[in-house]
Amino acid sequence: MLFSPVEIQETVNMFMRHKLDVRCITMGISLLDCADSDAKKANQKIYDKIMKKAGNLVKVGQDIEKELGVPIINKRVSVTPIALVAGASDAKSYVEYCKTLDRCAEELGINFIGGFSALVQKGITPADRILINSIPEALATTNYVCSSVNVGSTKNGINMDAVKLMGETIKATSEASAHCAINGCSKLVVFCNAPEDNPFMAGAFHGPGEADCVINVGVSGPGVILAAARDYKGRPINELAEGIKKMAFKITRLGQLVGAEAASRLGVDFGILDLSLAPTPAVGDSVARILEEIGLEGAGCPGTTAALAMLTDMVKKGGVMASTSVGGLSGAFIPVSEDEGMINAVKQGSICLEKLEAMTTVCSVGLDMIAIPGDTPATTISGIMADEFAIGMVNNKTTAVRLIPAPGKKAGDWIEFGGLLGGCPVMPVSKFSCADFINRGGRIPAPIHSFRN
Repeated sequence: MLFSPVEIQETVNMFMRHKLDVRCITMGISLLDCADSDAKKANQKIYDKIMKKAGNLVKVGQDIEKELGVPIINKRVSVTPIALVAGASDAKSYVEYCKTLDRCAEELGINFIGGFSALVQKGITPADRILINSIPEALATTNYVCSSVNVGSTKNGINMDAVKLMGETIKATSEASAHCAINGCSKLVVFCNAPEDNPFMAGAFHGPGEADCVINVGVSGPGVILAAARDYKGRPINELAEGIKKMAFKITRLGQLVGAEAASRLGVDFGILDLSLAPTPAVGDSVARILEEIGLEGAGCPGTTAALAMLTDMVKKGGVMASTSVGGLSGAFIPVSEDEGMINAVKQGSICLEKLEAMTTVCSVGLDMIAIPGDTPATTISGIMADEFAIGMVNNKTTAVRLIPAPGKKAGDWIEFGGLLGGCPVMPVSKFSCADFINRGGRIPAPIHSFRN
């Protein structure tokens, strides 16, 4: 017998009771061959290539869901950072490029398209500046496009001119989309050490070092890991860690199967498998609840960073053991608005912005989907980002910030984003200014351990 009755029942429980799913299949498409000095021609080339490559993406995903019984929640596309493509044109704004991406997403029936992006970790080109200046209008006038900007890396340090500019851009984006159904800042993420093969939005883009077209898969299973933690209740932490690792192994194998099958049917390369505990607002699909099951009264209390470090490490170890294609981010996400347990932690006061920052030293990404008062100064936003990117730069890990200044809202008010983006209380930020520091500009040099040649 290939599988025992116990293994079959365990797999059924993963789907039916513990909300296991393939969170996304993301097709990465290179647009480098679409660059043209004529912006209109470039946009047509972009449209034609995306529609040709991704024309069957949704259907293939749906077919795999039906045949394997595996929920695939999102079908997405990521493209080459548009600043690298549009820079060849004479366009003074890249809003039309964003609208072309949005049109593709709508016609394909996908959930999001990522890649309205720029890579400015060491300097800002004219094309990068045009793209960043276009972000507020672009995200306010489109529905499916996600934007990202990488402003630092362990190798290059932190571009503080870009950090200052992005603080201003986040404020402008929030204000420009204040009356939109979805605040544009929920589709905008700023990175340090951004990976080129991340399938998760809003940070997905298809890096210039990638193949022409690939399928990247993101698997998520907070509910399954929560169930594993319950099975080890009261037992030593090392035994719990081993149980989490074994469950992560099983989840990863599922993602490997789906990714390989999707790539084969679409006739493209299989890129990477990202095993990340990506929560949703649904009860039972929360990373914060896993931490509480480990033994914390509330996410954010003393011991939280240690528990999260163990959880993230075991997820990575289980994933690497199960697949040679693990990449992207892989670990545990702690977005506030997208995690029912995290929302509760904010409401009950067990977690604050500073504790979230500490937790990002050991988790997958960074300060994610956090609403802050609408009157927060742009320099304060830049200061929060600079702190987060210093963590990424020094620790040679990906860190990111997705902050949403909520127009007209103050700390304690509620803001709703809808769908998988959820909603959350507005979190307070420090009233002390870092404006003089941010306004210096320049670049924070790379740390000494970045020199490894």
